[in-house]
Amino acid sequence: MATPPLPGVPSTEVAEIERALTRITYLSTRARQHDRLMALAGVPLDRAAVALLRQIADSEPLRPGELAARLGVEASHVTRTVQQLQKSGYVTRVPDPDDRRAQRIELTEAGRQAITRIREAGVRGMQLALSDWSPEELRQLATLFHRMVDDFLAHAVEEEPEGQSAGAAGKD
Repeated sequence: MATPPLPGVPSTEVAEIERALTRITYLSTRARQHDRLMALAGVPLDRAAVALLRQIADSEPLRPGELAARLGVEASHVTRTVQQLQKSGYVTRVPDPDDRRAQRIELTEAGRQAITRIREAGVRGMQLALSDWSPEELRQLATLFHRMVDDFLAHAVEEEPEGQSAGAAGKD
């Protein structure tokens, strides 16, 4: 299936939004920033492990293949990271109630505590950075960010090539 052509020239506003998102992504994914967040949270995990913990915390227990699809990574990456997190006591494997041959990954109590500390450290840093913003400005930003993410997700689903849906990731 061919990639659809891009729409016409983007507006200046959309180009500025893309530029701002690129900047914030760069700032938030720098190794130094991650290391600082982990030190504040007291959690010694790499970025891939934190991303996986966040995804598990935000959903019901999922199969490794479903986690890989949601994170947009290869299943082998999830398998390795799950093994690391399991050895560290942050996640456990539980039988899939829909298919006893399969397993789902869920947080342990230590995993729930770790993700809570990570999120609290992140929120404290964000609170400091946005301390001059009014409550109304913060509400507007939160509303618009959620709307943008929802629209991105809706658009991404529409763009998936046939046979590439999350359900096609395979059983683990």
